[in-house]
Amino acid sequence: MSDAMKIGHLFPVKSTPLVPSKTAASRGTQSTEFRDMLDAKVLKFSHHAELRMQQRGIKLQPESLTKIMNAVEDAASKGAKDSLIVFRDIAMIVNVPSRTVVTALDGGQMQSNVFTQIDSAVIIS
Repeated sequence: MSDAMKIGHLFPVKSTPLVPSKTAASRGTQSTEFRDMLDAKVLKFSHHAELRMQQRGIKLQPESLTKIMNAVEDAASKGAKDSLIVFRDIAMIVNVPSRTVVTALDGGQMQSNVFTQIDSAVIIS
């Protein structure tokens, strides 16, 4: 019982290889796929949209963002590229493939505007 026991003797530890293996390369592919999947579920705002929202006092609650993201997903499933999303008294032009809000308008600006260069519109109730 006086023999010293070392953990390495009970559970040999293998050293990690210095040369990347095929599994490490596939992990890189998996991480980009995961990143792409994550980006598809996130709604981004362009700098222009952030400025317009700030200027116009547009604030979105988390549940509102969820509804808007679902609307963008619906537009994407129909093949939309640039969509007008109308939610209550807010209108947004969204680039659907990149999930990016390009600009936003409140009810005042929405009434006298013509929306061009869109291929779809989603009205959220």
